Amino acid sequence: MSIPDSTTAAAILPLVGGPANVLTVTHCMTRLRLGLRNPGLMDEQGLRALPAVLGLVTHDGSCQIVLGPGTVARVTPAFEALLADAPHDTEPAAGGPTTTADRLALRGAELKAARSRRNATPLKLFLRRIADVFVPLIPALIGCGVIAGLNGLLINLGVLRGLTPALTAIASGFMALIAVFVGHNTAKVFGGTPVLGGAVAAIVVYAGVAKVTVLGVTLAPGQGGVLGALAAALLGTYVEKWCRRWVPPTLDVLITPTLTVLLTGLVTLYALMYAAGELSAAIGTAAAWLLSTTGAFAGLVLGALFLPLVMLGLHQALIPIHTTLIEQQGYTVLLPVLAMAGAGQVGAALAVYVRLRHDTSLRTTIRSALPAGLLGVGEPLIYGVSLPLGRPFVTACAGGAAGGAFIGFFSMLGDHVGSTAIGPSGLALFPLLSGNRGLAVTAAIYAGGLLTGYAVGFAATYFLGLGGIRGTGPDGGLDSGRDGRSPARRAEQAAV
Repeated sequence: MSIPDSTTAAAILPLVGGPANVLTVTHCMTRLRLGLRNPGLMDEQGLRALPAVLGLVTHDGSCQIVLGPGTVARVTPAFEALLADAPHDTEPAAGGPTTTADRLALRGAELKAARSRRNATPLKLFLRRIADVFVPLIPALIGCGVIAGLNGLLINLGVLRGLTPALTAIASGFMALIAVFVGHNTAKVFGGTPVLGGAVAAIVVYAGVAKVTVLGVTLAPGQGGVLGALAAALLGTYVEKWCRRWVPPTLDVLITPTLTVLLTGLVTLYALMYAAGELSAAIGTAAAWLLSTTGAFAGLVLGALFLPLVMLGLHQALIPIHTTLIEQQGYTVLLPVLAMAGAGQVGAALAVYVRLRHDTSLRTTIRSALPAGLLGVGEPLIYGVSLPLGRPFVTACAGGAAGGAFIGFFSMLGDHVGSTAIGPSGLALFPLLSGNRGLAVTAAIYAGGLLTGYAVGFAATYFLGLGGIRGTGPDGGLDSGRDGRSPARRAEQAAV
């Protein structure tokens, strides 16, 4: 019996310190992302114990609660409704520690959070904010990508020709205006006025830019793509903030929007569009060269490193690169390679299932998480199986490396495997596949990569990934084996 989404939201709220401790609420495909005023008030053990919670990632005052696809999209509005109905206290409403041990534990958590904030580099923080710009766009990218794939199949089969122009318009409309959405979200994330961000980003796709000449070169509508829109909206946000500091309040409503759009628009037309266009072209050229020249090695490295990026929540920073490639080439060649990490994870989980056949609890976890893993949602298997065990996380990365090398090898032969959208992976990526050799060849190569990832992940875990783990321990969980570490301790050290 499934747990109501409102019940899950109500259970999460007090465990993150109550309504007054929640600063921001967003979500991606699988995670409820919360910005917390005081991370020390969060009850990590309580959150992990909730039936609907598949995993937990905390960093720099943020709390990412892994709920899985679909569930997170339903729990988030229920959580936001609870916040809207709650009293707006100035301080977090928490019971507070009542014993010396509780106070010391709270202080330790606060020190740990402070240390994490000190160790956070500006680059990492910037990448996370860039990810926040693009994550809300993923549902539209997926929907339009699937429709584009269906339309391409109908065109290749020569059927329903009267419908294909309509499907082309439906699939292409969002991509034609994606720069506006990027600009809107950029301003929102970086503290500007969203509609002004959309306004300056719209310049990039406006057909009239074809009448503008820069250094003897005529601009083209869409030149610079999402990177140009991102840069324009970022600049617009800083111009807007500067104006609000210096413009008198009585003139703010008139002067600030005008200067923001005018100054940013001129810089966008005479500098940013050209520069972003060159950068976009360089990204496309580099991706093509990387896989065509060093495909097997590049695939091995990318496939091996993607799971750690997912674990840290940094994989979303790759979205601008994927989106740029889709704009230029119609598909991104990087996503199928990175998707092999999920295949290695599935193979590793299957090996654990076979080897530890007496551990009923762990096998139940694997059975519940495996369908999501096959469809490319890796967090349930990461946080429920491989990461707590330690070595299986490493052997899962080995499986991803093998699958990535397989696809990269065929790229060296000239057979490019790409995806028309971002978001899904695993088996769910098949409807989005595209390439330069036809759908059948593209699907066959991708399937071969998946099978390679499954097989290597399974074999590496079965023979190398379970040393020292003997099975069910005295507390009903996994015995720590010869190294004396509990699964929780392994997970903590592996995360570090």
